Amino acid sequence: MTLDNRNPGAGHRVLHAVVLLSGGLDSATTLAIARSGGYVCHALSVSYGQRHAAELKAAARLAAVLGAAEHRVMQIDLAGIGGSALTDATLDVPVEPSQGIPATYVPARNTMLLALALGWAEVLEASDIFIGVNAVDYSGYPDCRPEFIAAFERTANLATRAGTEGAGFTIEAPLIALGKAQIVREGLRLGIDFSTTVSCYQADPQGRACGRCDACRLRAQGFAEAGVADPTRYR
Repeated sequence: MTLDNRNPGAGHRVLHAVVLLSGGLDSATTLAIARSGGYVCHALSVSYGQRHAAELKAAARLAAVLGAAEHRVMQIDLAGIGGSALTDATLDVPVEPSQGIPATYVPARNTMLLALALGWAEVLEASDIFIGVNAVDYSGYPDCRPEFIAAFERTANLATRAGTEGAGFTIEAPLIALGKAQIVREGLRLGIDFSTTVSCYQADPQGRACGRCDACRLRAQGFAEAGVADPTRYR
């Protein structure tokens, strides 16, 4: 039996988890939560054809600072599918609130990201996958809802050797029922420097935020409602 690194005399198994890490506020908090729960965290970022690489650079910094055991960047071509203002340069990122699912929704993104995390988790023999989706203060994306997370967990346990042989997987979404202010407070409690995170849909190469897109609005609202100064670097 592998001993727990935190208490080698306890005879506990080391808990490994794959944590999806975008470089933004929510995923940074999710990684910190997983680490505080005693998991050895394998951070996974995905270059999927998004508008800028600033968030991936932020993810690399966060993985190091927040104690991930390793950090990998995998690639998929969602820009080849198009249909989103985040992957198609001919579509403008909305800067005003809109009705329904916004143009920044990326078709199948969280399904693809979770599938990559699932494959890596199976190889690592990690039973937990963490994702920072939120269904309270969010943009209305259908793949951020509890129903989707529950459905993917069922799929994960049907579609894998680990699932069919009994080990199984749990998809952990610790932020899913929290408001943005609650997420900010939890991240601060866990020691995150949010100035190093990048949430903006159209950040510049230095990672500075536009202050106008939906992600920026939700982020700023979270800091305001939490009663703490907004450390976001704006251009």
